Amino acid sequence: MGIGVAGSYLMARLHNSEHTVVGYERMTKERHDSICAWGTIRPLLEEFCKKTGRNFSDFMIHDGKNMHVRMNNNVKFDIKLKGLCTYDKLALIKDFVKDSEVIYGNPPPIEKLKEEYDMIVDCTGFHRVYLPKLKEDFFLPTYEYKIEYEEKVPYDDFYIEPFPGMSGYFWYFPLGKRWAHVGAGDYNKQHIVATDNFLKKHGGKVIKTKGRPIRLATPDRCKPYYSGKVVGVGESIGTVYALLGEGIIPSMQCVEIFLENMHDFEAYEKAVEKHYKIYAKVFNFVRAKIHKDFSLLKSLPDFVAIFRYMKKHEDRFGMKIKIADLIKVARA
Repeated sequence: MGIGVAGSYLMARLHNSEHTVVGYERMTKERHDSICAWGTIRPLLEEFCKKTGRNFSDFMIHDGKNMHVRMNNNVKFDIKLKGLCTYDKLALIKDFVKDSEVIYGNPPPIEKLKEEYDMIVDCTGFHRVYLPKLKEDFFLPTYEYKIEYEEKVPYDDFYIEPFPGMSGYFWYFPLGKRWAHVGAGDYNKQHIVATDNFLKKHGGKVIKTKGRPIRLATPDRCKPYYSGKVVGVGESIGTVYALLGEGIIPSMQCVEIFLENMHDFEAYEKAVEKHYKIYAKVFNFVRAKIHKDFSLLKSLPDFVAIFRYMKKHEDRFGMKIKIADLIKVARA
């Protein structure tokens, strides 16, 4: 249920398996789209695509070299990139399901689905349509333009501006020589203002406008992961890295965890808890900043744990991780 990043990849991985798999997407085929910027990590997407017989280079757009960062206190610095790229996210989603049965438009009610299928996988992302509602959610509203420039683009590479108190950030993701995704997500709801201000300053023609919430509540806060025949995969169970607002890689990793444990939901729950354990520390760090309850001294153990995790997994995050850069972000 839901043909986004997680749902489409799961369909591709299950294609030609011993299972009969049907996908449902609430949007019509013509209106089916992919919300949020198309940034991901090239080496990991290459491996995921190989597992489905696809070549990721067919979908890649921009291979990043530097992330330009401007803090709200006007501190500027660059982060060296090692794999962060943009790709045609919607084209890959469509390619993942091109050989599978997908039913577009309003899906049938849950009662009918339970009668017809042995298992229902909720990949509906933020909406979490088929799982019980969360007791306490935490999310950011986001807003984005796809912009076409007639001549020179504003930036030659990735560019971000974190908002005060780390309540979110503005982003500029390049999509080739003349296009970019420009948008923002902000807990304090200044995301539309920031995006429109950038458009006024740098110009460009708006090709598409998109907006949706993104869940920052982490898997430890998104239980239950399953209920009866229904099991959640991806953002429906909180697979977004709160510090970056990044969910593509975590959601595809969640698909892999599900495939290893799809016949044992209890084992799946334990594997998810183990894999995403650090996400809870990241969420606590970000939430404390947003709610102005942050103390670097009090948060030092979590801060160090986050740094060590990201440093150890630089290839997964697609960038060089320096503690000095994280301190700049923490102090802003």
